[in-house]
Amino acid sequence: MKIIQFLKDNKCNVGYVENGKVNIIKNFNLSYDLFNEAINSGEKIENLIESNKSNEILDYKEIYNSNSLLPPITHKDPSHFYVTGTGLTHLGSADSRNKMHATKEEEMTDSMKMFKIGIEGGKPEKGNIGAQPEWFYKGNGDNISAPTETIYIPDFSLDGSEEPEVVGIYMINEKEEVVKIGYSIGNEFSDHVMEKQNYLYLAHSKLRQCSFGPEINLGSIPSEVKGKSKIIRDEKVIWEKDFLSGEKNMSHSIENLEHHHFKYEIFRKPGDLHIHYFGTATLSFSDGIKAQDGDIFEISSDSFVMPLKNKLKIKSKETVKFQNLISLN
Repeated sequence: MKIIQFLKDNKCNVGYVENGKVNIIKNFNLSYDLFNEAINSGEKIENLIESNKSNEILDYKEIYNSNSLLPPITHKDPSHFYVTGTGLTHLGSADSRNKMHATKEEEMTDSMKMFKIGIEGGKPEKGNIGAQPEWFYKGNGDNISAPTETIYIPDFSLDGSEEPEVVGIYMINEKEEVVKIGYSIGNEFSDHVMEKQNYLYLAHSKLRQCSFGPEINLGSIPSEVKGKSKIIRDEKVIWEKDFLSGEKNMSHSIENLEHHHFKYEIFRKPGDLHIHYFGTATLSFSDGIKAQDGDIFEISSDSFVMPLKNKLKIKSKETVKFQNLISLN
């Protein structure tokens, strides 16, 4: 079952997609509230959706083309919406990263060392804890762009380019347990030029807007997710490539990556929402492409109906103002 959020009459609506149509779910203005009700009541989500089905059915393409789509899940308080991710998790992902940081051929870069750790210990036997992955913080709910909205690149950025990834979606219940909602497709937008300057700039390079959706697939991430990533410039495709995700194509198991995120108590606070990017091996940057203002990133997958489509826009320069609480002589 695929869940979306969209604007209608300036109000947020929740719906599920079926055969190209959107069935509006009544009594819930946010998908977060729908999932929260299922968590708190213990009712199966499919039964809750069925019992709150309205008679209003809309055309999905019309909603998509009208730019009415919202991120498929949001939090009323963006500071309780964590956006994080893990890198060097896919077979072949080290090649792209190694190109950024390679020095001499005989030296193994930190990226390659981390990748090797994942290959050797990223898929432990059931019940065991595997190797830690690379981990990063992207921001909170304020950093999310809607599925057909603009992604802004800060004026101080050296670059901004796409990373097509599978996104896990999680909520924390009152018992501090992690509830797996489902998964989506995402664009984990990053500054690869900044990262290339020095590996220790990774944290800076990740603090950027990103996007996911348009749909949430309820349930577990399949063993293989196939998709295509494109860059469109002046209505022409200047770059495109297939990408593969899912555990079949990864050096870490999803369970291992989830463990190493949620093992921290700070990420198990009741009511919080998490989306977690699981990494990729496919980057236009690795093929020498530099995205430009006005370019469109399009990421599609066989697992979803509509593509994620975001236009790149360079943000105007902002002045950061500081004020002292007290004046010192």
